[in-house]
Amino acid sequence: MNWGGKTRESVVASAAASPRAVATVAAPAASERNVRQSHGMKDFLWLISDAQHGRILDLGPVWQSTVNFFIERGFRVSTEDVLRSWKEFLGEEEQRLRSAPVGSEAAPLSPDVLAEKFLETALQYSPENFHGVLAWDLCDYFDKALMTRIVSRLYDLLRPGGAVLALFHSRHPERFHPYRIMDRDSVELIAAPPPTPHERIFQNREILNLFGQFRSSKTFVGRDQIREGLFLK
Repeated sequence: MNWGGKTRESVVASAAASPRAVATVAAPAASERNVRQSHGMKDFLWLISDAQHGRILDLGPVWQSTVNFFIERGFRVSTEDVLRSWKEFLGEEEQRLRSAPVGSEAAPLSPDVLAEKFLETALQYSPENFHGVLAWDLCDYFDKALMTRIVSRLYDLLRPGGAVLALFHSRHPERFHPYRIMDRDSVELIAAPPPTPHERIFQNREILNLFGQFRSSKTFVGRDQIREGLFLK
């Protein structure tokens, strides 16, 4: 795709927040903020700016600033904290095994079966429902079985021409950080306990293979050891 061939004009339409975006998290004080410049975010917004009554799927915690940012630009926002849901799902699976009667044939499910079972309730939206998806750094925290299925599900949920913004660490992060949008080219990293351990470090070729269904991709390498990937359906 010719990424420079799109006219940079923003179309704003009236919109409301999704019912999913109801419980918000308070932002930290200004003196505690950890902000990074995001070239990927700037291009993500440019790619989806032509959408009339656009829809965004945010796969992190609900932040009122992020919701407001998109509403002000005419988008509807759906938020689903997939990493937290995955942690809760694994906890329920562990409880199932502990509660099994002595001598029963209860056994841990394989990673593939676990992934399929989780996605029976997670990311349940109509196909081609969204113009953009904020995947943040979730792929770093999922095992291979779930990670590949989630990327495939996101592809199905995107409209043609829709975009996914994802982040990848080039070294194991010292802390887990959910992200919230501050403006068109910067995001804030909010320190929080990690729901699950950091799983992997991706090489660039692995990232491209993971998003191989998408027709075009672009990556940005930051000085903070974070690689941003933008993937266009």
